[in-house]
Amino acid sequence: QVQLVESGGGLVETGGSLRLSCAASASIFTFNPMGWYRQAPGKQRELVAAIFSGGNTNYADSVKGRFTISRDNAKNTVYLQMNSLEPEDTGVYYCNGRYMMGGTYWGQGTQVTVSS
Repeated sequence: QVQLVESGGGLVETGGSLRLSCAASASIFTFNPMGWYRQAPGKQRELVAAIFSGGNTNYADSVKGRFTISRDNAKNTVYLQMNSLEPEDTGVYYCNGRYMMGGTYWGQGTQVTVSS
C-alpha cells in the first residue's frame, strides 16, 4: 500500500514561513510528478506546486517567488517551503503523487492557517 504522509502545517502570522514535508512509503522516483495542492474553505482544491522526475517544477501564479518545492531522494520526501505567507494561503495542503505503477495517491492533508 502506497502512502503519502504530510507534516509541518500550523498557525503563522502574515509574512511568516512554514515548511511542509511529504514522506512517501515508496521511492519518490516511482512518482511523476509529485505535487502540493491546497483547499481553502468553500473553494475547490487547486494545484500549488509540482516537481517532475527530471527536476522541472511548476507553480501557481499566486505563489511564484514565495514557495519552493523540492525533494530529498534519499529520504523519499518532498518539501514545500512557504515564505512571505499571506492570509489567502490559508487552507488544507495535500501532497499528491502520480504513481508510475498506476494510480494517483493523496496524503491526509495538513492545515495551514495564516493570521492577519
